[in-house]
Amino acid sequence: MIISFTIPGQPQGKGRPRVGSIGGHARMFTPAKTVAYEGLIAHAAQQARGDLPLLDGPLVVNLVLHCQIPASWSKKKQQQALAGEIRPTTKPDIDNVLKAVLDGCNGVLWRDDVLVVTVSVTKLYASVPSVCVVARELAPISTTELQRELLGETA
Repeated sequence: MIISFTIPGQPQGKGRPRVGSIGGHARMFTPAKTVAYEGLIAHAAQQARGDLPLLDGPLVVNLVLHCQIPASWSKKKQQQALAGEIRPTTKPDIDNVLKAVLDGCNGVLWRDDVLVVTVSVTKLYASVPSVCVVARELAPISTTELQRELLGETA
């Protein structure tokens, strides 16, 4: 089964937990911006899944991060960015966006992100910022078959 969806807006990384004090006791909490972004991810994932059951086997997840082009750039530089000649090397970090997406899909698209065994993340500039997500269940494969596939050998 393959499920794909798009998260609208500029990609955002998962924020680091913060420490706060409640009743004289230290408490860890997730930043509000991260909670809101994970809610947006969960909503988009739920819409894409519809009435299908939660994914519950080994998963492959592919992400394409479409980052906003800085408005301050010249038209020429903006065109180069759209053509893929310039790639985003600024925040957010791809690993933090991946973490936000995986956590946002827990219990909504799949049972738990521990099921994700292969990931691919690409960061590009685009005229409309978003994150495109494709998740698919992985067909069972033996270790020997996997080694052959990785080495490009035919059976």
